Amino acid sequence: MKIENNSSLLLGDTAVSDIFINEYLLEAEGDFVKVYLYCLFLSKHSKEISMLDLSKKTGLQIDRVKAAIEYFNRVGIMVSSPKGILLCDLKEKEINRLYHPKLSTSPEDAVDKLNRNKRRSEVITAINNRFFQGIMSPAWFNDIATIFDKFGFEDDVVYSLFNYCYDKHALHRNYLFTVAEAWFNEKIKTTCDLDLYYQKYEKCNVLKKTICKKLGISRKLTEYEEAYINKWSMEFGYDLDVIEIALKKTTAKTNPNFEYIHKMISSWQEKGLRTKDEVISYLDSVKEKNKFIRENKSGQSNAYVNPEQKEFNDLERFYAN
Repeated sequence: MKIENNSSLLLGDTAVSDIFINEYLLEAEGDFVKVYLYCLFLSKHSKEISMLDLSKKTGLQIDRVKAAIEYFNRVGIMVSSPKGILLCDLKEKEINRLYHPKLSTSPEDAVDKLNRNKRRSEVITAINNRFFQGIMSPAWFNDIATIFDKFGFEDDVVYSLFNYCYDKHALHRNYLFTVAEAWFNEKIKTTCDLDLYYQKYEKCNVLKKTICKKLGISRKLTEYEEAYINKWSMEFGYDLDVIEIALKKTTAKTNPNFEYIHKMISSWQEKGLRTKDEVISYLDSVKEKNKFIRENKSGQSNAYVNPEQKEFNDLERFYAN
């Protein structure tokens, strides 16, 4: 006995998995989502359609349609073959991912692990309610457990991590773990560590604007220029009063650049100079030595030159004039 469903193609319904909405929709481009939904609609009745017709139906250029299909192939929810396109079963795919032996922790195990600590349970609930409207997908439980285990963050730091990515409109796994790695490399574990990092980060941003103003730079700094300033401020711990000494020395240069400034500041850091007074005192001593050398040079043109003295002159005259 064959049982059939006499549903109309025109007035039927197309079910979109919550997994697609939670895991793929927000990260895919709008045109790509359009292609996926239309393919999903056609797949219910195993309809055939050419790439050209798919382009016409969706109102997209054929290159965009091909790009959409290639994208969904990459993320693993479509499989293209010479015979056509297969839309993967998202529920089966998610179950295989979550319950794959030794490679991942099941959502239930992740929740149990988090519930051992009452505060962690409160944090995970807060994350779910604040950033996912109470419908966080099971995969996120896995990721939160991984963040706790891999980076050793305090509970409130994990919440702050989600909040930071949410404020940046980038609450997806790749960005979340990239930020987590950066915080871990900065030795952030507690909220106190995070507060100090934010203070240094904000201070560095103000410093960048001030340096641009003093150097007359109206454009956006390059990635490499920003890295130099981050190093001076966050690694070397120099304030503007020290950095400004180096900035002033660019006025005598035809084409001053950040590499030139960086060589000066790095030299001071290597010599253990920490304050403005120490740097000024050091530069004054260099000028005195150079002055002494110039005054005695004319009568000693053929005299023996101490190799250490020559090395000092070559290095210091680069920035001490």
